[in-house]
Amino acid sequence: MKRAEQVTFGGGGLERAAHLRTDTAALEAAWNSSEVQVLLMWRGKPLTRRAAEGDLPCGLAWTLPSHPLAADRKGDAIYLGQAPGGTHCFACDISDWQPQDLDQDALNSFADASEQQHPELPDTHVFAELRRIMTRLTPLEAELSATAKALLAWHRSHRFCACCGASSDMAQAGWQRVCPSCKAPHFPRTDPVVIMLITHGDSVLMGRSPGWPEGMYSLLAGFVEPGETLEAAVRREVLEETGVRVGPVSYLSSQPWAFPMSLMFGCAGEALSREITIDPEEIEDAMWISRQEMMTVFAGEHPVLKPAREGAIAQFLIKNWLADTLD
Repeated sequence: MKRAEQVTFGGGGLERAAHLRTDTAALEAAWNSSEVQVLLMWRGKPLTRRAAEGDLPCGLAWTLPSHPLAADRKGDAIYLGQAPGGTHCFACDISDWQPQDLDQDALNSFADASEQQHPELPDTHVFAELRRIMTRLTPLEAELSATAKALLAWHRSHRFCACCGASSDMAQAGWQRVCPSCKAPHFPRTDPVVIMLITHGDSVLMGRSPGWPEGMYSLLAGFVEPGETLEAAVRREVLEETGVRVGPVSYLSSQPWAFPMSLMFGCAGEALSREITIDPEEIEDAMWISRQEMMTVFAGEHPVLKPAREGAIAQFLIKNWLADTLD
């Protein structure tokens, strides 16, 4: 697919510079150089900037290593790599900060619109949910924030050695954990997920999960199981959720999806029939949507359906299907 890397979180051009992760002297020099920037993260939310009060954040906000919020966490800083031009990029987690009047319900909602403003940062700098602002970031900003969010989520959920249960330590500038007891190394986890554009004639198969906002439908998706190919996962997931059997399957595009640490494999599949029998344990509903009908969805004129989330690979694939640019 020629447009594959135009998907959100793709094509940012980050040079990950993995050779520096074990070079303590080089990392120290990078941290202290004039070409360096630090991304602060709070509970998976990147620090963002907005032009004025009330505006939606329009990009990442960076701090210097000398800022107290970064300097105090230097020992746990994650090295993200180098931006085009050579700027070194680090990420620091300040999730130990407790904002005043924190709305826990908003944080746990399907679409967290809350923002947190740290008193030691400018008023225009706020922590914002990445899904809410991902389409307002440059490709490089999106790649950097997704990388930082996924790595920090892995560190939070893998603090203990899976071999002996001892508390493990961060290593390789955040790209490894090592057990001081049994010496076992552990590396960041990425969960493979297939998301599929299943078509039959001029229609596409859409489904919705329980708890989604009213009118929200998307492409079917599911985790790839051990010992399974992407093609087999596509056929199994579609059959399990809708009872629809799928024939030929092809790969289209991928998207890092740091919620918390997945890689979405976008695939196309040809359905062998249109009969749907949903599994209520898997999904709430599924339906075939014609190309013409999908156009009314994106125009905001459909009586039931709303477009897939902007920035998600589901919308990316559907738009390319509508435009006949899947090749």
